[in-house]
Amino acid sequence: MKSSTETNVPELRFPEFEGEWSNFIIKNISTKVTDGTHSTPKTQSNGLPYITAIHVKDGNIDFKNCYYLSEKDHKEIYNRCNPEYGDILMVNIGAGTATVSRVNVEYEFSLKNVALIKPDKNIVDSYFLAQIQREKSKRLKHQLASGGAQPFLSLKAIKKLKLSLPQLPEQQKIADFLSQVDRKIDLLQQKVTALAQYKKGVMQQLFPSASSGQVPQLRFKRGLSGAEGQDDGSDYPEWEEKKLGEILNYYDGTHQTPKYVSEGIPFYSVEHITSNQFTKTKYISEKVFEKENKRVKLERGDILMTRIGDIGTSRLIDWDVKASFYVSLALLKQNESFNSGYLNQYISSLIFQKELWRRTIHVAFPKKINLGEIGNCKVKMPSLIEQTKIANFLSSIDQKIAHTQEQLEQTKSFKKGLLQKMFV
Repeated sequence: MKSSTETNVPELRFPEFEGEWSNFIIKNISTKVTDGTHSTPKTQSNGLPYITAIHVKDGNIDFKNCYYLSEKDHKEIYNRCNPEYGDILMVNIGAGTATVSRVNVEYEFSLKNVALIKPDKNIVDSYFLAQIQREKSKRLKHQLASGGAQPFLSLKAIKKLKLSLPQLPEQQKIADFLSQVDRKIDLLQQKVTALAQYKKGVMQQLFPSASSGQVPQLRFKRGLSGAEGQDDGSDYPEWEEKKLGEILNYYDGTHQTPKYVSEGIPFYSVEHITSNQFTKTKYISEKVFEKENKRVKLERGDILMTRIGDIGTSRLIDWDVKASFYVSLALLKQNESFNSGYLNQYISSLIFQKELWRRTIHVAFPKKINLGEIGNCKVKMPSLIEQTKIANFLSSIDQKIAHTQEQLEQTKSFKKGLLQKMFV
């Protein structure tokens, strides 16, 4: 690719193309611009797919959660507004206004609160149009959101939307290139989803359930190397059920919102646990930290768990930490009687999440679980050696998920950079 300083040309361009891009409006590059029904037809449990604004995501149409219409109601809408493979959909009312996606299915479906743009194939490549319009829609969404009223785009306004296009061969070259990037993004996303599903399935077998009692479906055996003493490949001892408060000390964070400073000691709250992000935080002074640190000290190997608003999301502190935390979090202190990695994984298991749910005050706003109830939660504990094996195994899956997720984010970032430079 080559870069350019000419006007109305992209910063980054394939070397075989030159010359300025031409200016158009949507009306001039489309054979049809219309929208779906303005009424509310009666939906049913099956039939022909019926897509509304909530089903049109950025670059994706959610058919898995769509509604369904009778053939009669569908035809009444489809005869006027007939989305087909390669057409462009744009939400034109509500919070998702200006969200764009390209139709990538061959079967019929009908629309509501969504505009339909049929690209003129002699002027514009539909994949290219979807990509460039998605990029332009980001700015359009910002403009609409600043208006105050419910966002809305009339068909008249959509037809007047401006864009610059190169000749078809260059459009197709760009579209082919970006489709390869999108394919990589899709494959990485599928891998992340598959790994997460695999871990979920393994956890259901590694941890006891209400039906299986104290014995999980899947267990590690003693090694045959002699390193564990009894090297006969036999089962480890039976699991024991204990209250969380019987195996560890637990605390909540400060009950008063501290005075924040521009820089200092990190202060954690629910959003840091749920996002698994601990670098962008608010800060407290050293003086405030020292006072709180005398009451409860956060250390490597401890577990922080959400208990107000979000219930039961946990994070193992696996780094040398100097921080304080808010009352919305519970601190589960590590000790030598259990493996923190195991307990952190167990907290996310279905059986423990049900235990938390049972003890949560759901009528409170926001919902919460009292600190004492956390200590009363029952946990199933294998021997320390088996805990370690389970923790290491699940941690290895987490590392694969994190690595693949990082690749996914890097590829998305790479594409974002390309879009900013390859379009006018």
